[in-house]
Amino acid sequence: MPLYGKEHVERYQETDGREGYDWEKGTTILLLYTKGRKSGQERVHPLIFREWEGDYLIVASKGGAPEPPEWFLNLEQTPDVEVQIKGDRFAAKARTASPSEKPSRWQAMVDVWPDYSEYQKKTDRNIPVVILERA
Repeated sequence: MPLYGKEHVERYQETDGREGYDWEKGTTILLLYTKGRKSGQERVHPLIFREWEGDYLIVASKGGAPEPPEWFLNLEQTPDVEVQIKGDRFAAKARTASPSEKPSRWQAMVDVWPDYSEYQKKTDRNIPVVILERA
């Protein structure tokens, strides 16, 4: 049974990803640590990711909702984040893929999680691909 939300974060942290790294349909999960833009408090989000040329890709889909996920708004304000992949927690800089970068990276993420394609059809919002670069 896959993990979700707070339980997913807790099990991932407690086991260095032995539980929670491998997820549904063969996907893998990282933990993204952001700073709340209003509260200033640390927020942790389990997200599907894919490695790409030494960086890590995530998608700000929110299931195709008209508004972006809170974590995306947080990293727009404070792009200095932390990332945890299994037991490796490191500082990273988050940025949105440029228009020239996005098509290949979007396709790479759709290959991992085909539902992203359906999410994009549900919204007028251009769903961003976020690139996490090790600091």
